[in-house]
Amino acid sequence: MLIFSLSGCNGEDAAGNGNGDDVEDVEDNGGVVEDKGDVEILYVEWECATASTYVVKTVLEDLGYNVSVTSVSGPLMYSGLASGDGDFITTAWLPITHGEYVSEYEDGIDEVATNYVGARLGWFVPTYVDMDSIEDINDNLDKLGGQIIGIDPGAGVMGLSETAILEYGLNAELVEGSDALMVAALQDAISREEWIVVVGWEPHWKFAAWDLKALEDPKEALGGEEYIASVARLGLEEDMPEVYAILENFNWTAAQIGEVLEMNMEGGTPEGNARIWVDNNQDVVQNWLP
Repeated sequence: MLIFSLSGCNGEDAAGNGNGDDVEDVEDNGGVVEDKGDVEILYVEWECATASTYVVKTVLEDLGYNVSVTSVSGPLMYSGLASGDGDFITTAWLPITHGEYVSEYEDGIDEVATNYVGARLGWFVPTYVDMDSIEDINDNLDKLGGQIIGIDPGAGVMGLSETAILEYGLNAELVEGSDALMVAALQDAISREEWIVVVGWEPHWKFAAWDLKALEDPKEALGGEEYIASVARLGLEEDMPEVYAILENFNWTAAQIGEVLEMNMEGGTPEGNARIWVDNNQDVVQNWLP
């Protein structure tokens, strides 16, 4: 559903000077900083991925890098890194959700560091829905319209959701869409106090916006607690050691990413909100710098 447009971003000396050669001085935030070359970040338009991508983009731009971001599907994040068509991602859900992608492309990618702990996938309902477990879904199919509202088909959580439907013997349809469509369906159902089950994950701003609960998953079909990691193409450490070092140091808490998620939910642009957050949290950012 998303177009993967590729530009010279593999760290080579083509037009991008990705290795930092031919340094120029450019004006940035009122001061002169070194032009250190081009960086390409790949990401999927999930809320958490958007937040972390634009915050790291802002930090790198402040150091003098020309940073581009490209929106792709989940599988293309990893194939893009492995083929050198992107430099890194900040939202690899491991060890389960994206484990298949990491295994497939392990010879061409580099797991740099964990940047968030305590992530989890699940199926979520408004708290007024009188269900506590995935096992309750078949008994309430009429109230749910026979559907479980999902996101983009390339997401790892969708594959796990298909597995969960089989393992629990559910007669529900898993509806493909996107993060935005899932949130819109959830918002509409809540406004009408209708029953709905959505595929989701934490961290996400929807938990600040509405009272939601996770359905119990006794078979652990959707996995347990996970961590989010930054993953780079092979060779980034040698080509751009400063960028790599920042990825090694980059990590934040639920409260910190939650601030960005809430800002993005309330309005403005992800890039503008990242700029505000970075400016207001220089004590955190300084700990990410090499």
